Amino acid sequence: MTEMTQDRRSPAELEEQSATEQAKDKVQEAAGQVQQQVGEKAQHMRGQAADGIRQQLDSRSTQAGEQLTATADAMRQMSQRLQESNATPAQYARQAAEPVERLGRYLTQADGDRILRDAERFARQRPLVTVIGGVTLGFLVARFIKASGTGNGASAQSNSQTQAALPSPSRKDDSDGQSDN
Repeated sequence: MTEMTQDRRSPAELEEQSATEQAKDKVQEAAGQVQQQVGEKAQHMRGQAADGIRQQLDSRSTQAGEQLTATADAMRQMSQRLQESNATPAQYARQAAEPVERLGRYLTQADGDRILRDAERFARQRPLVTVIGGVTLGFLVARFIKASGTGNGASAQSNSQTQAALPSPSRKDDSDGQSDN
């Protein structure tokens, strides 16, 4: 019975169905092309972002390395001055300066790619230390943000509620000022 209904279609109906299918195919093809272009753009933007991060990491690590090297030098100078009066603190200062200087040299000499590779290798070798370090860092950042007082929402609401509850001596003055006008 369905074969009879298909046979009874007019040539105009068949053309309309064919045109609809062609339009559908064209829309799907255009959507595929747009999706491909979006994918290419996203890949390009990811590459640019990664390059920017590597450049920032490279420049910031060099600055940090120079600062650490200067700190190690200061620690050595302090140990030389302490050597005259007290040998034990001088020895501790000299011992502490060595790893600080090594880290400073590493940060100064290493580029962003090397630092990222070394961090990834460390995380793969010591996942528990990495997780604990990440949680600790997240906790410290959250505490810093909370302590910085940039959260205007809760503190501003608390202040406005406190001020509304206090009697205001200027209310009487305001009504006097309005009657003079």
